[in-house]
Amino acid sequence: MGRGKIEIRRIDNSTSRQVTFSKRRKGLLKKAKELAILCDAEVGLIIFSSTEKLYEFASTSLHMKSAIDRYNKSKEENHQLLNPASEIKILAERSSNLKATTTELARKPKRQLMGEELYGLSAKDLQNLENQLEMSLRGVRMKKEQILKNEIEELNRKGNLVQQENAELQKKITLICQENMELYKKVYGTRDLTAASRNTFIPYGFSIGDDSAIPIHLELSQPKQQC
Repeated sequence: MGRGKIEIRRIDNSTSRQVTFSKRRKGLLKKAKELAILCDAEVGLIIFSSTEKLYEFASTSLHMKSAIDRYNKSKEENHQLLNPASEIKILAERSSNLKATTTELARKPKRQLMGEELYGLSAKDLQNLENQLEMSLRGVRMKKEQILKNEIEELNRKGNLVQQENAELQKKITLICQENMELYKKVYGTRDLTAASRNTFIPYGFSIGDDSAIPIHLELSQPKQQC
């Protein structure tokens, strides 16, 4: 015959109550130990008898004080998660901490490129840092050279435009001189033509010649190596 169903109620007889407590306590502690081993769980069990005697069990990887601290922390976090305002505050704090960590990680390579915070770096890390600096310096020099070349090309272009304008002005001055000569011929005839030619005034120091058509060209010269 099977065992009858036992009514769960307080045992009045103190002796029977103590015997039942001892048996069930041992069974409960055994089950807690089995649960920790079989399921790789962290188990903490506290029992107080009717005589205020303490019985406890904690899995091998967890001391009872650590179990209680973890329980209190987990309980507090669960309570905060149930409160929307607290949850938003927690998420904001985590986001702020993550942002600060990300910013610090982003600044560290820049400080290393400036020669700071080099402690803890191996010879290979320092060599990679040196190679990175050389590549960066090469890129800066190439960019600088390209900018200077563009500026020189722009100056050459503007210089050629000024030369062309100068040539046009000289043509106009020559035309004006010729018109003056023609006018002088009409007024005085050919008797003073030679003197008029000598006295013809060309303003602003312009000279009429072939040199004005020579284009202007500027170049970027490489700096001389100093021994």
